[in-house]
Amino acid sequence: MEMDTLAKTNPRLRLRVTATAESVLRSGHPWLFADSIRSQNRPGTTGELAVVYDRKDCFLAVGLFDSDSPIRVRILQAGKPQTIDRSWWMARLRAALKRRRDLLDEQTSGFRWLNGESDGWPGLVLDRYDSTLVMKLYTAAWLPRLEEITGLIRDELAPERIVLRLSRNIKRVVRPHFSDGDIMHGPPVEGPVIFYESGLLFEADVLRGQKTGFFLDQRENRRRVESLARGRKVLNAFSFSGGFSLYAARGGALTTTDLDLSAHALAGSNRNFERNRSAAGVAACRHETIQDDVFKWLAAGSNRKFDLVILDPPSLAKRESERAGALGAYEKLTALGIEHLTQGGILVACSCSAHVTAVEFFEAARKAALKSGRKFDELQTSRQPEDHPATFEAAEYLKAIYLQF
Repeated sequence: MEMDTLAKTNPRLRLRVTATAESVLRSGHPWLFADSIRSQNRPGTTGELAVVYDRKDCFLAVGLFDSDSPIRVRILQAGKPQTIDRSWWMARLRAALKRRRDLLDEQTSGFRWLNGESDGWPGLVLDRYDSTLVMKLYTAAWLPRLEEITGLIRDELAPERIVLRLSRNIKRVVRPHFSDGDIMHGPPVEGPVIFYESGLLFEADVLRGQKTGFFLDQRENRRRVESLARGRKVLNAFSFSGGFSLYAARGGALTTTDLDLSAHALAGSNRNFERNRSAAGVAACRHETIQDDVFKWLAAGSNRKFDLVILDPPSLAKRESERAGALGAYEKLTALGIEHLTQGGILVACSCSAHVTAVEFFEAARKAALKSGRKFDELQTSRQPEDHPATFEAAEYLKAIYLQF
C-alpha cells in the first residue's frame, strides 16, 4: 500500500471493527461508521489511509479516514490488499471514464464523470460543463490529497479549468487555503458556464449554484417530458432554471409556466429560453414565470389547468428523522398537482430524497392519485441515469413516476 504522506512519521492507522461491520464491509458497503470501530492503534488524522482488520487480524479493507464525520472511513479497496499509488488512482479514474464513453455524443457536453462511492471515489463527484469540470467534495478526507487528485484529472481529461465545490458539512473544517468556489486549475470563471444538453444550451453557476451548478441527474426525465409535451400546456413546479420547460417547448408545448420561489432561478430560466430561440418549438412556445411558494400557489385554487404538470421539489427529507413528514408532503404535493390537471393530463412527480425509498415514494404518489377519485394510468417510473450509478441503497436517491388522468 501507498506510504501515505500523512502517516510517514506514524505507524499505519489500524482499525478493528464489530462483527456486524465486518459482514457489512464484506458485502461491499463503502462506509464504516464511527460506532462500529472496536479499537484503533492511535488517533487518526483526517485524510490518511486507515486499514481495517477482521477479528482474525486479516486485512478487510482500506479507506480514507475522517475524524470529524460519523462516516469514519470511506472505503477505497476491500477484500484484497493493493498498492494505492498514483497508478492505482489513475486506473480507477480511467475505469469510471470508460463506463461513460457510450453515453457521450456531440449534442451533450454536460454530464457526470465521477459519482462518488458508486464509481469508487467515495465522497467525491466530478461534473463536466463543456470545458469546465466541477469537483465537489462531501468529506474533508480528500483535502490533503486534493492537489494530487486534481493533477490526475487534469492530465487525463485536459479541461480548461477545474472548480472546487465543498458541501456544507465540510466548509467548517476546511483548510485555510481551500474554499468553496476555488479555481484549482485554469482561468477565472467569467459569468455562467454554458454547455449543451441534448442539443439545448443551458447555463451553470459553477461557483455558487446548487449541487455543482445544474441538476444534471434529471437529463433523462427531461428527455421523456419532451416526448410527452406536444400540444400541451405545461406547469413546471420547482422549476429552477427551466430545464423541463425548455425541453417541453422544443417538444411542441403550447405554453410553459415556470413556478419557483427563487427570482434568481427564474431569471436563469428566462436566459436559457433566450439562448434557444433558434429552435422552432422554443420560439413558438409562450413561456411565463411565476415567483411564489409552490405549495401555497398550488393550494390557492385549481382554476388554472395544465395538460402536463411536473413536480420536482428539492429534498424533503435530508435526514432519517424527516422521512415520515416527507412522505406526507409528497402525497400532499401530488394531490395538489392533480387538481391542476386537465382530463387526459399527465403528472410527473419526482423525488431526490435518499431517505425516502422509491417504493415509498411511488406508493405516496399512487395513494394521492387514488384519493383524487379520478381514473388514471401509470405510464412508467424511472430512477437515476447511467452517469449517476447507485451501487448501494443509500446512493439511490432519484426517482420519478408518470401518471395520466
